Amino acid sequence: QVQLVESGGGVVQAGGSLRLSCTASGSSSSINVMGWYRQAPGKQRELVARITSGGYTNYPDSVKGRFTISRDNAKNSVYLQMNSLKPEDTAVYYCNLVRYGAGYWGQGTQVTVSS
Repeated sequence: QVQLVESGGGVVQAGGSLRLSCTASGSSSSINVMGWYRQAPGKQRELVARITSGGYTNYPDSVKGRFTISRDNAKNSVYLQMNSLKPEDTAVYYCNLVRYGAGYWGQGTQVTVSS
């Protein structure tokens, strides 16, 4: 069973930066897609960034140029560097791993951006 543990959330002022981390356990294979999603109150969960085991990344326009996803396959970890944060980035951020068609989620970490 794959387990994902996130860390790095918190409260930051608009324009500030945060770095989220997620480590997967129970997964012996690095052949997967890892990503970050977020969910704000009253809204659907949405993709923030995604990275394949080969390093291919994609971002929605809302975060492109501000957020950077990276991964360390040796540590089964994925990271999200968030710069120039805006109040609308406030949400619970979830780590996601997809492997062989199965998806796994972390418990989420709160990011709050104050104006």
